[in-house]
Amino acid sequence: MADSTPSPGSRSPRADFIRVAHAEPHREQARRVLAAHPEVKALQGRNPWTAAVAFGLVAVQLALAVWAADLGPASLLVAWLVGALANQALLAVIHECAHRLVFRGRAANRLLALAANLPLGAPMAVEYAHYHLKHHRLQGVMDGDADLPSAREARLVGASPLGKLGWQLAFPLLQLARTARAGASGRGPSRAWLAANAALQLGADIALVVVLGPWPVVYLLASTLFGAALHPISARYVQEHTALGGPGSAQETFSYYGPGNLVALNLGYHNEHHDFPFVAWNRLPRVRRAAPEVYDALASHRSWTRLWWRFLADRRVSLFDRVVRERRGGPDAGA
Repeated sequence: MADSTPSPGSRSPRADFIRVAHAEPHREQARRVLAAHPEVKALQGRNPWTAAVAFGLVAVQLALAVWAADLGPASLLVAWLVGALANQALLAVIHECAHRLVFRGRAANRLLALAANLPLGAPMAVEYAHYHLKHHRLQGVMDGDADLPSAREARLVGASPLGKLGWQLAFPLLQLARTARAGASGRGPSRAWLAANAALQLGADIALVVVLGPWPVVYLLASTLFGAALHPISARYVQEHTALGGPGSAQETFSYYGPGNLVALNLGYHNEHHDFPFVAWNRLPRVRRAAPEVYDALASHRSWTRLWWRFLADRRVSLFDRVVRERRGGPDAGA
């Protein structure tokens, strides 16, 4: 099936976001799906086998990190070919833990997330979980959704290929600025868990450097960076909410139905996930199959490689191609 994402046509790059007055679409979309297909409700639930996937990936990445001590600079090639994919899968595990889709208890999910974080090279699991759940509650709300770029960030990046490539490379640092903005109101992530995440990660990194030298940690950090830039899988961050349809586009969440879902634990099924965030990753394709009249009618992507190239090369596409709405109610509006 061909890529069904609409083209921005002949329009110029945006100078502002797509501003809407309506509420985020997923609560109503989920209601319609359940009304027509009540069997989808039975797909909700956890998948404890995700823990086995996590430990397998951690073992593979740590083994490759040990090998990197002998490979030296050549380990960067391994990071691009294998590490970027493995760390994207580990981010998917952390995502599942954020939604408590592995174990029933919050602490057990957090502990698994800390273990899955080890090959990422930098502590991010606890902060990610907090702001990802906020993204679900406040999708498109500038002072609550850390997935949104600020207007200043979008203007700075612009629409040139070089600017957008630089944005991808700087994405981990820019994400810190976004979380500061999105965390200005409401409670922040648990300080105790943040400290545990940082201490465990720093301890692991220091141990690798002391025993094997710097290249194992360089390999792990490069694997994480390649997942966000200089690699087709980095298109995942563009795919999820970039409204490539241009003015008048009513759609703000996009799914990806390509082979990359095999290594990203179905993170591409993004409409399905936002509609039913309590469905574990392995059952998201069944949500789509249950309601094809809903999900097949939405614009979607079939190739992260094609989307990555389009995002970088198309000067009509910029960070302003996002839907933004005003906050409604109190600090947890939309929860």
